[in-house]
Amino acid sequence: MQKLSPMRMTILLRDGYTALDVVGGYEVLANIPGIDTEFAAPQPGLVWADTRRLALHAWRGWSEVHQTDILYVPGGPGVGPGLEDTELMATIARLHASSIWTIGICNGVEWLGKAGVIAGLEVTTNWFARDKVAAYGAKVNRERFHRDGKVITGAGVSASVDAALFLAGLLGGEALARTLQLGIEYYPQPPFGNGTPDEAPAGAQALVRRFEEDGAHRIASLRPPV
Repeated sequence: MQKLSPMRMTILLRDGYTALDVVGGYEVLANIPGIDTEFAAPQPGLVWADTRRLALHAWRGWSEVHQTDILYVPGGPGVGPGLEDTELMATIARLHASSIWTIGICNGVEWLGKAGVIAGLEVTTNWFARDKVAAYGAKVNRERFHRDGKVITGAGVSASVDAALFLAGLLGGEALARTLQLGIEYYPQPPFGNGTPDEAPAGAQALVRRFEEDGAHRIASLRPPV
C-alpha cells in the first residue's frame, strides 16, 4: 500500500442531510491512515438529519475552516433550503478553490452547482436531481460515480460508498481500497436486484420524487426528540 501524507477531510453539514450520504463515504475515507476528518456546520453543535431522529456533532463552524484537502458535500431533503444559504455557497466556493479533492454526493451536487464549482464539468447525481444539476452548466451522466478533474460525484445516497472507495483507490492504491471494501464488507446483493433508478417502477419513482419535493416542508415540521 502507498504511504499517504496527512490530509484533512471536511464534511459540510446543514440540517436536513440524509445520513447515508454522509456516513457511507465517511466510513470509507475516515479509515484511511493519515486522514483527519471533521464535521463543519453553520455553528458548532448538533446538526439533524432529515428524520430529526439522528444528529451528527459539528466540531467547527464554517467560518472556522480556512482550508481543507478533501471537501465533502452530502445531499438530502435539506439541499433545497440550503441553496438559499449564501454563507454555505461562499464556504463551498472558498474551500473548493484550495482543495485537492472535492466530493459531491446525491443531490448535494446541486450545492456544488450553485457555488459555481461544476460549470463545464461532467458529473453524476441522484436520478431525480439530474435536470437541476444540468441547469448549472454541468453535463450530467447516469454513472454510479464519476471523476472530472479534482471533482468526484456520486449518484444517490448509497453511492457515497462507491465514490469514496474510488477516491480511496486514487489516494492509496487499489490494495488499500480493496482492504477498506473488505473492512465494511461492501459486496452488494440487494434483495430486489441491481437495476438502475431509470428501470424502477413508475409508482416508486413518483413516490420518491414527492418525498424529495416535500423535503423542505417536512424538515421544517419535524422537531428533534426531547
